[in-house]
Amino acid sequence: MKDVTGTRHTSTRTAGRLGWLFFAAAVLLFVPAVVLNLRRPQYADLLYTTGVLVLELAVLLFGWFGALIVSRQPRHPIGWILCAFGLVAGMAAFTSEYAIYGLRSDPGAVPGGAALAWVSAWMFPFYLALLAALLVLFPTGRLPSPRWRWVLWIAGIGNALAVVGLLSSLWPRRGLALLQGEGLEAGGVFGTLYNVGYWVALVAVLAAVASLVVRFRRARGVERQQLKWVVYAVVMVGWFTLLVEAANLIDRLELAADVMYALVIVLIPVPVGLAILRYRLYDIDRLINRTLVYGLLTALLAGIYAAAVLVLGQVFGGVGEDPPSWVVAGATLAVAALFQPARRRIQAIVDRRFNRHKYNAAQTIQAFSTRLREQVDLDTLSSELLAVVDHTMAPTRVSLWLRPPPPGSSAPARGKARPTTWAH
Repeated sequence: MKDVTGTRHTSTRTAGRLGWLFFAAAVLLFVPAVVLNLRRPQYADLLYTTGVLVLELAVLLFGWFGALIVSRQPRHPIGWILCAFGLVAGMAAFTSEYAIYGLRSDPGAVPGGAALAWVSAWMFPFYLALLAALLVLFPTGRLPSPRWRWVLWIAGIGNALAVVGLLSSLWPRRGLALLQGEGLEAGGVFGTLYNVGYWVALVAVLAAVASLVVRFRRARGVERQQLKWVVYAVVMVGWFTLLVEAANLIDRLELAADVMYALVIVLIPVPVGLAILRYRLYDIDRLINRTLVYGLLTALLAGIYAAAVLVLGQVFGGVGEDPPSWVVAGATLAVAALFQPARRRIQAIVDRRFNRHKYNAAQTIQAFSTRLREQVDLDTLSSELLAVVDHTMAPTRVSLWLRPPPPGSSAPARGKARPTTWAH
């Protein structure tokens, strides 16, 4: 038995070292990529910009969480999938920046620039396959049922088709043209192969999202809390994506849009890591509550502010004119005055709709406090207090100790202190 336990600890330690080794390799690929990026000017005609490097740097966080999970749960496939994300991001960052430096910043200064430009062009399909595997296996590391095995199959097939199509179609175009985005839509047999593989892999990702919905409807207890983290991340990703698309409409905000995309990407590994490690797992309910409250509050106050400035500005400033400063100041003061009343009202609405247990508990306590001011009989109050605790907190057993009055007190004698018990 000791040998088995020792062997298990050794394998866990070895797996943990391997996971951190993968993350270290990804970091070592990123370091020269960042250095090369800082040494080159920004070229307007290149597909790979500093914003792309920021996106790949955000994916590096996948590798950190992956190494952390592998070091604690080496048999869990989610950790290894996250490690693979980090390695792919490191490879993509290094190959693109190396190729740009060798082909554009200082042509001929380093060897193999054209080959690495070709490598960097076919790294993207791996992300789709890894994402599909991550979602369909989360959080247990197993499929929801054997019927979902086809998702992994088509994710792998789609990734293989896309990579083979890119490998073959882009090899004749390797070099600076690939860094400028030329040849990525190559036609012919291999171009068609890439397009088919891409859409197959995308279908696998959508099917993996559907598997999360199915799993969430069936889950209970800890697993349901784990899934809440990912559902929360998916919703937040949707909102952030809308903001990013709006920012992309303005050319000057291209880097800002990429930074926002990086924030969106970070929303995926963080909840996955917290859920797998079960760290502060039940804080998701509070986080969802606060997000709903302050999201609705921000939208409401922003709408009121915009409406006030628009209406008063048109009345006193005229169409096409800037609103007077006192209009802006007045709208700001009005929004500040409405903040607390609106927050309390929205909090009550959110609790009543999405946190019914908390709302019912608050109503029960409020009703008890009203009766407490009118009730005199101590025995009745004791029974009601135990009933309120049972209704609001649902413990398995409740005991209430009442201290006897001190000697010489005018209070009626109740004998020795004894517990009043309420048990299921």
